[in-house]
Amino acid sequence: MLEIRNFSKSYKQGKKAVDNISLKVEAGHIYGFIGHNGAGKTTTIKAIAGILDFQEGEVLIDGVSIKDDPIGCKRKIAYIPDNPNLYESLTGIQYLSFIADIFGIEEGEREALIKKYGDLLELTRYLGDLISSYSRGMKQKLVIISALIHKPKLLVLDEPFVGLDPRASHALKQVMKELCKEGSAIFFSTHVLEVAEKFCDRIAIIKQGRIAAEGITSEIIGDSSLEDLFMELTEND
Repeated sequence: MLEIRNFSKSYKQGKKAVDNISLKVEAGHIYGFIGHNGAGKTTTIKAIAGILDFQEGEVLIDGVSIKDDPIGCKRKIAYIPDNPNLYESLTGIQYLSFIADIFGIEEGEREALIKKYGDLLELTRYLGDLISSYSRGMKQKLVIISALIHKPKLLVLDEPFVGLDPRASHALKQVMKELCKEGSAIFFSTHVLEVAEKFCDRIAIIKQGRIAAEGITSEIIGDSSLEDLFMELTEND
């Protein structure tokens, strides 16, 4: 569902934020992308989402290049940034209706999905309120609902659990598992290593823009823990 081939991204003075990384996320899998601040996680995620241009390598969504067909690829994905920016003059339901209109979701289907995920994340009763009145966690829940209502084949999340209370975090994990059972794929970054260790089919650890370890989670960790492995690989950063 997602394939990154020899992807590199440079910024000013030719410094590479990401240096020749390759990975593949199969349909039905949850893939964890782990790294310290500044390691290249968000740069990679923004390239996958079609937000950030790049010159080297390829990003393929369901076999199609994000460069060759950005609109077609974006129809299949949903992206949740680490710090969502919302139209705060809208109410929650107006924002969700706006997103549903963009993706051409039929009215009955959108209403059912908004209720399903709104109830699950305990946000339904606040959807008539202005987004400007929402807390950080409520905004995160709203963005999650907006990402789910068009049934993405690839869900890309940057630190999705930040700002969520324990009940909402648990609900999001259940939704992610449900999507994978239906054939979608999930690619997400997180600093919560315990979640990645228990939750991900595969993981990659990125260090200074390069992949330091990648593979099936249980095989990479072995008899250790993801936290121990991460500390060992990044101790000289």
